[in-house]
Amino acid sequence: MAHETAHDPAHDATAPADGHATGPADVIAPGAVAATVAALLPRAREELTELVRFQSVADPEQFPVSECHGAARWIADALRGEGFTDVAELETPDGTRSVYGLLPGPVGAPTVLLYAHYDVQPPLDPAGWDSPPFELTERDGRWYGRGTADCKGGFVLHLLALRALREHGGIPVTVKMIVEGSEEQGTGGLEHYAEAHPELLAADAIVVGDSGNFRAGQPTVTSVLRGMTLLRVRVDTLEGNLHSGQFGGAAPDALGALIRVLDSLRAEDGSTSVDGLASDAVWEGLQYPEEDFRRDARVLDGVGLIGSGTVSDRLWARPAVTVLGIDCPPVVGATPSVQASARAVVSLRIPPGTDAVEANRLLAEHLRKRAPWGARVSVEQVGEGQPFSADTASPAYTAMREAMAEAYDGAEMAVAGMGGSIPLCNTLAALYPEAEILLTGLSEPEAQIHAVNESVSPDELRRMSVVEALFLRKYAERHRGPSAG
Repeated sequence: MAHETAHDPAHDATAPADGHATGPADVIAPGAVAATVAALLPRAREELTELVRFQSVADPEQFPVSECHGAARWIADALRGEGFTDVAELETPDGTRSVYGLLPGPVGAPTVLLYAHYDVQPPLDPAGWDSPPFELTERDGRWYGRGTADCKGGFVLHLLALRALREHGGIPVTVKMIVEGSEEQGTGGLEHYAEAHPELLAADAIVVGDSGNFRAGQPTVTSVLRGMTLLRVRVDTLEGNLHSGQFGGAAPDALGALIRVLDSLRAEDGSTSVDGLASDAVWEGLQYPEEDFRRDARVLDGVGLIGSGTVSDRLWARPAVTVLGIDCPPVVGATPSVQASARAVVSLRIPPGTDAVEANRLLAEHLRKRAPWGARVSVEQVGEGQPFSADTASPAYTAMREAMAEAYDGAEMAVAGMGGSIPLCNTLAALYPEAEILLTGLSEPEAQIHAVNESVSPDELRRMSVVEALFLRKYAERHRGPSAG
């Protein structure tokens, strides 16, 4: 269902009578906010449990569309329950729904956009989970379930922060909330919608709650996101499958050809090797010790890491290719046949400084050029997102640094990169060049996002909710003048 675009609150926000702040409020003690968030945590768990139950994978070939629609309705109802106005389930061009809401703040207050997404990665092999992937389960002090950290937990974090502020003088900013429905698929629905409705998400500051701490207990902002291009490649060699005894040895095997093509994407040491794409940049910031990475990534004993340079170079400053899936006959039930066709999905992550469109072109050309035996290769683009780099010297980062230190008992805010992609960030940066964009979240290494047994630390959820509440208060104190729009 289509909805009208919500109006921008900058010129008509008034002081509501439901607990929002009506002007600069007294300083609140971090301990008081932390106590309030802790008291609210049981309710947050119940809500996250309900939200995790939706199998909201934004791919109708895997899960019914009704699962995503149900999650969107749940979020819209939650926003209405928090007093948000202009709540809308936005029909985006890729056929998915993003949920928007507006919470007017005091007159003259800055506008802060809070972002999360409710779509999730597929559960992979359900048998690999120690508990059902779409049932929130607590064990060993963590909450397990698909989306608990990435990124349904991020939405609950926003709610906790706003509720805590209400209990301590009110919400001192105008809040816009946007919860995306297809971030994991990279199909660009919200990006295209925002470009067509540029006033909708305008804000002075944007908090993207879809990254996370370098590790649990280490408050972190993410300064760099790699971009991404996603391609399907298909190889055809025969009109149909052939008996491998009668024709094997001379008939060109499409699966074998595909394997040769995919192997050409890596150098001998495992480094990504796409013709024409630079892969030697250096990361100057926070370093990731190799032994820590091996433990976080659960690398098997005796298995080496791939690539060259430091781990931080490889994760945050250089391109990384991954074969995400191959269509081929399963081992069980395989017949003695030479395969006529085979296809794969290939992901290429790219660092800031590399254009995603150009990287997509280079990858497609590489795949076509490296096909052996004259095999026919077709390439289809599935998704694309530009890399992102934040300005960590902006005033909002000062407020965030102070908020993190208070919530984490004096711990210094770390600045790290993230190898993943959040395509919307570049769209927002282009639409609102004056806006300060901060990336935080719940996806520390133990969360194992995108893998089986994804989980969230309730303690990280509690602390990061306190961080966000303190940040909004500090940001409002530092930002006087007209709000965005």
